[in-house]
Amino acid sequence: MVVLCAVLLLLGLAKIFLLDGGEGSAASRRDLRAFRKMEAGLSLSRGARLTHTLQSPWEIASQWVGPREVYPEETPELAAVLTSLSTARIERADVGYKGTQLKALLVLDGGQKVVFKPKRGHMGLEFRYNRDYVVEGEPYAGYDRHNAEVAAFHLDRILGFRRAPLVVGRYVNLRTEIKPVATDQLLSTFLTQDASYGYLPGTVTAKGNNTCFYGKCYYCRESEPACADGEIMEGSLTLWLPDVWPLQKHRHPWGRTYREGKLARWEYDESYCEAVKKMPPYDAGPRLLDVIDTAIFDYLIGNADRHHYESFQDDGGASMLILLDNAKSFGNAALDERSILAPLYQCCMIRVSTWNRLNLLRSGALSSAMRQALAFDPIHPVLADPHLAALDRRLSGVIATVKQCMEAQGPDNTLIEDRMNLPHP
Repeated sequence: MVVLCAVLLLLGLAKIFLLDGGEGSAASRRDLRAFRKMEAGLSLSRGARLTHTLQSPWEIASQWVGPREVYPEETPELAAVLTSLSTARIERADVGYKGTQLKALLVLDGGQKVVFKPKRGHMGLEFRYNRDYVVEGEPYAGYDRHNAEVAAFHLDRILGFRRAPLVVGRYVNLRTEIKPVATDQLLSTFLTQDASYGYLPGTVTAKGNNTCFYGKCYYCRESEPACADGEIMEGSLTLWLPDVWPLQKHRHPWGRTYREGKLARWEYDESYCEAVKKMPPYDAGPRLLDVIDTAIFDYLIGNADRHHYESFQDDGGASMLILLDNAKSFGNAALDERSILAPLYQCCMIRVSTWNRLNLLRSGALSSAMRQALAFDPIHPVLADPHLAALDRRLSGVIATVKQCMEAQGPDNTLIEDRMNLPHP
């Protein structure tokens, strides 16, 4: 019995060692190879173009999508697709109806739909969200941050999840690129911001004034438009997922109530995860582990606003949780909102592959990788230094939380081997 206990102890210690960065197991070696591939493809060439194919960048990107990934592990064409997103001619511009925050729906040359999220701020020009602006208040406070969408996409690459739609920053000229192709609905929301007289209705920007629009959404107000710097507006473009992959919306099991004084069950019931495990689609398949991956992702970026999530329709719980709408992130670098990690510390489960990747990103490797990836983007610098430092600090918090779970219930009950790769249709 003593010998058996000693063997089990050694196996447990070996598992922790291997998953903390060792290379002895097949799983660790595979994860290390994937990490090295990610590192090798991290730097993207500005101005890259497709030269080896007759396919459009939109066709290439649509072929990447599968049940468990938006883009594959190796994407030599990624830089060219993102460059096309940031430069392609805009064929049509319309309001973006869905959601609570201001955005526009654009159609690029070749018929590709994208979502444009503009740089926002209080009172238009004077208090725009510059990179070092600190969003005070609740962890989900403030307008959407366009640069957060860009940064979140590249973090998704670095973590190896590959569940976020492609995003790139872009500068658009509202007078020459948007207004000539805008629908009447969108044009009706355009204003001119005059330094002396506030917002004036109009479709032509006078010298020294700023063109603004307020769009159509739940919180869109004429008194709170997004304003360009003159005619040039900074924003982010998110590539629309192919129509052959329709989305299904789900309420997040760890969503907030957004009502003062009213807590969600997970906020007071420490055994809440046990109840979630009995409900489909969390009672089988990869969805619960996807939720936990997403909690780690959201904690790193400071996103406390994932009240719903999307998967592919009629998937039976097998497809991925898609990392859409990450713009309520990177608002306050000093705030580490631990409640975002509730799925992790209440369920005390994490994928082995996720755990391996997190360990490979310790000791400043995460912020270094982000700097390298974000250097490509047209709106560089995407993040201020305090936000990059916060990524490393929060990663340490995630790793400490997992280790607490392993100490409490053992590595075998904490580290879950789940490498579900569904083939493309």
